[in-house]
Amino acid sequence: MKGVLLPSCISGKKCWRVTYTHQSICTLKGSTVDISCSYTYPSYHEIKHAFWFTKWSGVEPEDLSSVPGYEGHIEYLGDKESDCTLRITDLRLRDSAGYRFRLITSGDTFAGSPVSLTVTDVVLEMDPISVSEGERVTLRCRTKCTLDPIPVYSWYKNGQSIPNSNTSSPVYILFSVSSEDTGRYSCSVEGHEDLPSAEETLTVRCE
Repeated sequence: MKGVLLPSCISGKKCWRVTYTHQSICTLKGSTVDISCSYTYPSYHEIKHAFWFTKWSGVEPEDLSSVPGYEGHIEYLGDKESDCTLRITDLRLRDSAGYRFRLITSGDTFAGSPVSLTVTDVVLEMDPISVSEGERVTLRCRTKCTLDPIPVYSWYKNGQSIPNSNTSSPVYILFSVSSEDTGRYSCSVEGHEDLPSAEETLTVRCE
């Protein structure tokens, strides 16, 4: 979803507004994500503090940069004019959460609604894992959310790229396997080849 506007006007004055490029983000474990964000506020206010937070139900919002475990992990790329972009590096599965931007000024406070961040790893599913020669094996490269844009998948055997195997489909089929197909298989998303799935071992029985 693009161009999400979250306005709040006070007595007909200039609107407070937070605009997110995406309200929902799916990205890979170990990668870096920028949560792009911009804001406006009444020009007669002075900005005191601008920060992101993840907990707000029944608690006072806390600046993520001061939360244990986030040091060196997040970076506020924004300014005190209009940019509120947040960068998170080396993403962990536990970083999946709703992220909100908060602005504290000399006259008021305002927070945008949450941006949903889902961090996923890449999982290879092999069916079946043990076959006889001549049978077919299906490999599936799965993520728990839909990556945007639609990725190109790369496939590997024993740590080496399988020639001419890149595909926009998350499914790769080994037709009529032989003993030469025995080995360890994995997959990755193009652009993140350094973040492959765990390997699955295929055993081909000679009969």
